[in-house]
Amino acid sequence: MRIFDPHIHMTSRTTDDYRAMYDAGVRALVEPAFWLGQPRTHPASFADYFDALMGWEPYRAAQFGIRHHCTIGLNPKEANDPRCTPVLDLLPRYLAKDSVVAVGEIGYDTMTGAEEHAFAAQLALAVEFGLPALVHTPHRDKAGGTARSLAVVEESGIDPGFVVLDHLNEVTVTEVIGTGCWMGFSIYPDTKMTPQRMVGILKKYGTEHMLVNSAADWGHSDPLLTRITAEAMLDAGFDEDDVDRVMWRNPLAFYGQSGRLDLDGYNDVQAAGLYAGNSIARGGS
Repeated sequence: MRIFDPHIHMTSRTTDDYRAMYDAGVRALVEPAFWLGQPRTHPASFADYFDALMGWEPYRAAQFGIRHHCTIGLNPKEANDPRCTPVLDLLPRYLAKDSVVAVGEIGYDTMTGAEEHAFAAQLALAVEFGLPALVHTPHRDKAGGTARSLAVVEESGIDPGFVVLDHLNEVTVTEVIGTGCWMGFSIYPDTKMTPQRMVGILKKYGTEHMLVNSAADWGHSDPLLTRITAEAMLDAGFDEDDVDRVMWRNPLAFYGQSGRLDLDGYNDVQAAGLYAGNSIARGGS
């Protein structure tokens, strides 16, 4: 089984997580820029963080046979801090980099005017650079936030097929079905979606334009929940082709629109890196 996690914050994880993810079948991932928990107060802090997403973290992932790409953006929570809004002026130089496969995370946290300004500005950058956009739907008033996100996407003129609305659930997925946008679901131990709930959504709405991720940030999360969801799909009667579509081909198709995905050698044991001789050599999957 091969897995491409389309949204996981590896900056928050350990090398043991990388090792376990490889053994679970993860061969590629996308790490979106996000809020680190401690508020940043200067654009230079973002520049250092973005540099790490394009330099250190891909190096770390490669040691365990996993290909790392990232998305770059000013997250909605920090878009409310006027000390951070100059980050919008930094983004063009980063969006031109080869390892950046989308603009994100962007969207809403509490649906303020400042968030909407940053959201619209970054959708315009996605259009300018020909990149997909990863949209964070808010944790509060999720239905209203999803509806407003779709309105802003439509106003921007971006091709909806270049947009994924993430952190959806059983209620908000109905807003996105039929819009042409992709649908993202974060699987968490206690919050957001569970593997069983995700399987229920896939049974009801199918596997097209569906992206399943573990997000796995600094809170209570699990970077192996993509694999557990895949196994739940098989237990529920989905076949291996269905699983491969959701866990590999769908994220490949979405981020592949950037023209920047480089996965040569990362879907087999050949990409073992410094991890060779351990469970990679045993062919764990």
